[in-house]
Amino acid sequence: MSAEAADREAATSSRPCTPPQTSWFEFVLEEALLEQHLQKPSPDPPPVQLIVQFLEQASKPSVNEQNQVQPPPDNKRNRILKLLALKVAAHLKWDLDVLEKSLSVPVLNMLLNELLCISKVPPGTKHVDVDLSSLPPTTAMAILLYNRWAIRTIVQSSFPVKQVKPGPPQLNVMNHIQQEKELTENILKVLKEQAADSILVLEGALKLNKDLYVHTIRTLDLLAMEPGMVNGETESSTAGLKISAEEIQCQVCYDLGAIYFQQGSTNAAVHEKAKEKFFKTKELIAKNGSSSLHFTIDEERLAGYCQACEVLTSSSDDASQQATPYSKIHSCMKSGKYQDLVKIFLEDNLTLSLPEQFRQSVLRELFQKAQQGNDALDEVCFKVCVCNTVCDVLQGRIIDIQFCQLFLKPSKEKIDFLLEVCSGSINLESASEELKRRMAAFLKNLCLGMEDLQFVFMISSHELFIKLLKDDERKLLIDQMRKRSPRINLCTKPVTSFYDIPASASVNIGQLEHQLILSVDPWRIRQILIELHGMTSERQFWTISNKWEVPNVYGSVILGIKDSLTRDLVYILMAKGLHCCAIKDFVHAKQLFAACLELVTEFSPKLRQVMLNEMLLLDIYTHEAGAGASGERPPSDLISRVRGYLEMRVPDIPLRQVIAEECVAFLLNWCENEYLTMQVPLPLVQTNPYVKLGQLLAATCKELPGPKESRRTAKDLWEVVVQICSVSNQHKRGNDGRVSLIKHRESTLGIMYRYVEFCPFMGILFFPLQEPLVLTTILSLFVKLHNVREDIVNDIAAEHISIWPSSIPNLQSVDFEAVAITVKELVSYALTINANNHFWLIIQADIYFATNQYSAALHYYLQAGAVCSDFFNKMVPPDVYTDQVIKRMIKCCSLLNCHTQVAILCQFLREVDYKTAFKALQEQNSHDAMDSYYEYIWDVTILEYLTYLHHKRGETDKRQIAIKAIGQTELNASNPEEVLQLAAQRRKKKFLQAMAKLYF
Repeated sequence: MSAEAADREAATSSRPCTPPQTSWFEFVLEEALLEQHLQKPSPDPPPVQLIVQFLEQASKPSVNEQNQVQPPPDNKRNRILKLLALKVAAHLKWDLDVLEKSLSVPVLNMLLNELLCISKVPPGTKHVDVDLSSLPPTTAMAILLYNRWAIRTIVQSSFPVKQVKPGPPQLNVMNHIQQEKELTENILKVLKEQAADSILVLEGALKLNKDLYVHTIRTLDLLAMEPGMVNGETESSTAGLKISAEEIQCQVCYDLGAIYFQQGSTNAAVHEKAKEKFFKTKELIAKNGSSSLHFTIDEERLAGYCQACEVLTSSSDDASQQATPYSKIHSCMKSGKYQDLVKIFLEDNLTLSLPEQFRQSVLRELFQKAQQGNDALDEVCFKVCVCNTVCDVLQGRIIDIQFCQLFLKPSKEKIDFLLEVCSGSINLESASEELKRRMAAFLKNLCLGMEDLQFVFMISSHELFIKLLKDDERKLLIDQMRKRSPRINLCTKPVTSFYDIPASASVNIGQLEHQLILSVDPWRIRQILIELHGMTSERQFWTISNKWEVPNVYGSVILGIKDSLTRDLVYILMAKGLHCCAIKDFVHAKQLFAACLELVTEFSPKLRQVMLNEMLLLDIYTHEAGAGASGERPPSDLISRVRGYLEMRVPDIPLRQVIAEECVAFLLNWCENEYLTMQVPLPLVQTNPYVKLGQLLAATCKELPGPKESRRTAKDLWEVVVQICSVSNQHKRGNDGRVSLIKHRESTLGIMYRYVEFCPFMGILFFPLQEPLVLTTILSLFVKLHNVREDIVNDIAAEHISIWPSSIPNLQSVDFEAVAITVKELVSYALTINANNHFWLIIQADIYFATNQYSAALHYYLQAGAVCSDFFNKMVPPDVYTDQVIKRMIKCCSLLNCHTQVAILCQFLREVDYKTAFKALQEQNSHDAMDSYYEYIWDVTILEYLTYLHHKRGETDKRQIAIKAIGQTELNASNPEEVLQLAAQRRKKKFLQAMAKLYF
């Protein structure tokens, strides 16, 4: 059914109620002059505006004698006015493109409804129920026109519309605009409701294999001359303008494709239908030619639709769909193959087939993904931006600001890639002089904009730069750079490599020092130092940067080297290697350490062993950051080297404490407990406190999974940690600036050293441990130590806490403030290793509970339950939600004034705490959702109390909610126990999920 009745009534009711102003003579004269008017080369006003005038006059409401507004009368005058509007549309050959551009939706809806009426389509008839093949050709064509317009209007309404800047406010104009806007929205609503029917009508039209006819001015005149005409009823429906079957199919396919494409935003499968219709349209245009079509189709828009459908319907294993760059880019973005994406952009720099707007849209999407936390995309964004920039340069466009921002801090890798893109984007043999000139200007401006000569040399010595710039141009560039900075003195002869720059006395020492600070290439560092020492022998070049630091234990040995060049080189290689290691640039660190090892092997066995130790630490870091992060065990060679370091007995070798810590932590992380407990040499245990501590940890962890938890090794570890945390220890400051606590103990444990940091309170940091069992052991030890305080109010729960002693002989000697901070630091660190360990989450929650941070405590209690129950879809294990945990959750809710939550949680206890629940429900100042939580209560006693309470207070609505909750059949006390448990479990699940959404 079309939008006749409601829309036409709305259209007529929205018109101003004024009586007709046009006399009958003027009206007849207007009709007589219409044809002459339409024959003018450029009629004024345009013909399409006449439709608006005629329909507005025909739809004006009338006013009766009682001054009441009446619908427009169905008289001869109004029928002829409507006929005049139809004649204007017929003059325009019913071209929907022209009509839609000039007529508003309400006017065009009225016009097409009149066409349906005059074409003998019975009012109130659903178009989808009509057999088009049995209708007269003009009638079928009228139905097609209406449903095509309906579909096109729906599609057009989905496009963003640029708001027109309003002029000076005029009340009558604003009222008219508002009325028309509301009328348009009502019509669109009806059209969208009938969209499915309109699609079926158009799909049915594709099955018609016959020509149709559309009304012309002549056929409309014939209709007017028939004496028995009522609202355009006539049998002269076979005359008119002939529209071939191919043209009809072409237009209908295009319109169906547009609506399917629009629906594809919510249903991706519909894109296949859109693709089929658009390609069918393309075939029909190729077959019949676009010039032969009675209705025009925007072929550029059609091509865009086809291309979009190819991309949206392509699959990764469909090779035929990967033909265009668009589909390849879409596939790469979807699958995350960003290196292939960069390759496509680089290849397109030669063909220049991708539009600038599309390139920028892809780059914007990559930037958005990078800003959402995907740091790996930063490099991809830079590479795509470089490809776009070089493309802009070749096409003579302005360089984008994003490129300038990304090049604020250039690097060797960035310059290398830029030169690669420039070389791959221009074919010097076939490129025009204009393209060569643009590329040369771009590279020249890059050189002028850089302050670092290292990067300037990289560009100016590149093969592409040499070929594009003539000798005179290169000399001019050097002169310009001299004017910019008098200190710069470039060699006019291009060099083949940056590392082949010859040493020259004229090179400024400051310039070489600058290169020395920036370089991480060991052979380049050596060459620069040779040049510097050739210029002056008075400087100590290891002091030129305050960022070059080596540990004091190494510094005294290195600075004892007599040869100044060797001393500078060893110090700088060591400092740069340690810096690269600190920033996790392990590749350059390995190169620098290897070069330093090769150098010191020739003259110093002591420094050789130092470098071997540092390379061992570097290999540990490299494995932990690489293969170890994914769970891959370290190679046996690395484990052997770690053992060898711990067992090393070379005298007078300077050692860094961090290496011993990392070695012991490495063995603990990879569960080398057998070695630490059984195979480690006894002298090593007695002399190395880290090994002793690691042995105690390993022995305790080794016995934990067994059927009986051994207390002997746990007691030894407990005593050591208690000594470390005792305030009676003597403080000494180590070479690295940290405070060490030394405690003498009259036992076989010997002296235990341990570093303690003051930042700002004392916190004991054992090792960079990652093995969950070791972390759990240490954590439970400190939790137990925290709980033995006499003034402790709220204990913290932990796994394996029962293996530790329950008392300390001298409580006053333990610094419990440091213990509390250590517990917080340890659990925070443990959760960075595994954020889904429910025991660690419970510890974190208990800490927040003990410090009166109840909202945060609830967050972690709920998170602990969620991670071990698939977000409460399974039952939370009873060893996670113990009665103690539930009671603490109850207290948190109570102190947060969420009293209904308190009552519900009281049901979770093994024995329901009715006293607490009833007391909570009596509170009227509750900050939770109150009665909306009643559906989560399964205890009938609590529900009955709620009913009584609300009845006593006169709260009828809440009482009815409680009664409704009681009346559920699954809560009937006569039900089997399994049914009652299932009802309780389902309510637990829903309540905990609701709580999680509230506190997460």
